[in-house]
Amino acid sequence: MKQFIRGGIACLSLGVAAYALVAYALMPLGALLHPEMKASFLAHALAIRLHIFASIFALALGPFQFSTGLRARRPRAHRLMGRLYLGIGVLVGGASGLYMAQFAFGGIVSRLGFSLLAIAWLYTGYRAYAAIRRGEVAAHREWMVRNFALAFAAVMLRLYLPASMALGIPFEAAYPAIAWLCWVPNLAAVEAWLRWRGARTRPPASVGSPHSGTVTSVQA
Repeated sequence: MKQFIRGGIACLSLGVAAYALVAYALMPLGALLHPEMKASFLAHALAIRLHIFASIFALALGPFQFSTGLRARRPRAHRLMGRLYLGIGVLVGGASGLYMAQFAFGGIVSRLGFSLLAIAWLYTGYRAYAAIRRGEVAAHREWMVRNFALAFAAVMLRLYLPASMALGIPFEAAYPAIAWLCWVPNLAAVEAWLRWRGARTRPPASVGSPHSGTVTSVQA
């Protein structure tokens, strides 16, 4: 089951990365977008291209960073890919995304949603980098899980948009909601999973005897 989920996440990430590459490298800028969004993209062409192409790095490299086989057999490749993921994907993609969020279609609700997404992406990327620099491997992995959950917002955005269209929800109403739905549930889900996994791996708790003052282990 775990492998199936990881495989699905990897396929979706690579699929959206390929779609973005085709849509923004081989087609006119904004060709597939709502007219108002296209106007904003054209007015900030450099920033949106930086955001899109940097984010492609994150989507293409992110799934492989969680491969235990790659980490064990190719540690240097894992480190190199991690630097590219954080240095290009997250840093450039997050900074340019924060800038572009100020012009997001859908008003203040969309702008705030995408701004907080970019800030959270940059912050979790920094925490992941700082943790591995200190040699805190477990903390680094947890922050990377949170970070990639935020990167996966690019995938969820492209799933929610056609779904909202199929349901007949007007784009103007759907997009501000999707600005939050594409990342908040992702982050909540991985946070719950990290807490559940931490509870499973935590050593048995110790309690003191109220009479003798001795400490005994509570057995599961």
